[in-house]
Amino acid sequence: MLMRDYQGDVPQIVTSLPGPKASKLIAMDERYTSPSYTRVYPLAVAKGEGAVIEDVDGNRFLDFNAGIAVCSTGHCHPRIVKAIQEQAARLIHMSGTDFYYGPQAELARKLAELAAGAGGKRVFFTNSGAEAVEAAFKLARYHTKRKHMIAFFGAFHGRTLGALSLTASKVTQRAGFAPLIPQVSHVDYPNSYRDIGALDCLDQIENKLFKRTISPDEVAAIIVEPIQGEGGYIVPPPEFHQRLKALAERHGILLIADEVQSGMGRTGKMFAMEHWGVEPDITCLAKGIASGMPLGAIIARDEIMDWPPGSHASTFGGNPVSCAAALETIALLEEGLIVNAERVGAYLIERLSELQSKHELIGDVRGKGLMIGIELVRDRHTKEPAVAERNTIVQECFQRGLLLLGCGISSIRFSPPLVIDQADVDTALDILDEVISAMPPIRRAI
Repeated sequence: MLMRDYQGDVPQIVTSLPGPKASKLIAMDERYTSPSYTRVYPLAVAKGEGAVIEDVDGNRFLDFNAGIAVCSTGHCHPRIVKAIQEQAARLIHMSGTDFYYGPQAELARKLAELAAGAGGKRVFFTNSGAEAVEAAFKLARYHTKRKHMIAFFGAFHGRTLGALSLTASKVTQRAGFAPLIPQVSHVDYPNSYRDIGALDCLDQIENKLFKRTISPDEVAAIIVEPIQGEGGYIVPPPEFHQRLKALAERHGILLIADEVQSGMGRTGKMFAMEHWGVEPDITCLAKGIASGMPLGAIIARDEIMDWPPGSHASTFGGNPVSCAAALETIALLEEGLIVNAERVGAYLIERLSELQSKHELIGDVRGKGLMIGIELVRDRHTKEPAVAERNTIVQECFQRGLLLLGCGISSIRFSPPLVIDQADVDTALDILDEVISAMPPIRRAI
């Protein structure tokens, strides 16, 4: 079930980085592609297998990004490849919003069955996470006949106009695109490490927004990430989601769970909200749903998904090849990858906690399953973010063959394929330990 077929040592760096072929490819890419893309380090990928990426110069990297939490079953899992190839030989496209075909109907049934709670569910398919959020935004407004939305500071919901209006992760993501969708309010997301309590955040909604700026009967939905992703892989206190759900129900407000990054087995549950026993009214999915094929979805109760034919659609959403990949992905998750994420994730947190004891730079370790973050600080007492140090660590790990990405202000995320084992964790954290140990001492202001 786990992919351990790659041969040779990993990581294995055989050229300077970037190598000659990578440098040539990067030069062409930067000449012709949009300057809006962010490339953290000069990785020019040729192929992938399991948790291994090989670049165009033959350098091999241990991948703890998984294509930004997308390749849940590992790169090019043979069963996913087989499902894609077989479906592509039968039908590549016919547009599921206008016609019927098996893979879309089968996947809709499977997702509806997986969703928590009693009663029937319905599914709408999109191409991406941002499109899933856009669909949830529209559905919430249509169903409730209300206009206002509430989201959280630090949230990332996508870059299309509606999703961007809900996003509050980085100024650069919003700068220059105003006016955004009106009637969106943001409040703090709970963060125990930064002393932002769950009750404080809920109080901002109940006793500030609802008493000073917006009546609750004008709010269509509250959208929340079960574990905040781009905001820093922040796990809220255990009571937060249950109390947020109760607040929403008290005012007839829908609760939208953005499970784009946290869903599909990443946290050791199929959906992260299962950790808190909360049933969202609408769930947004994408990223890990189809092992790298473009696909997103929203799941909602029958009575909520009440928009009529023609009110919303997607030409490519629910593409048959992507749906076939998703069905095989879910099978692999249920056969053992979710359990593996829980087991190896616990080991990863244990090893990271050991590094935290060794290195003052690591202020916090947090996460569930294989959605884990560490927050780097220049001083554990002041908790001053170690932004430059975080960026240096990510770059130095790349040079040594470990692929990591940052998140939040000064955090590093660990979102590897769900096929990794303890040996992969040991390799990755040995590299991280080596990099941090080689860094010069932090000079603090007196």
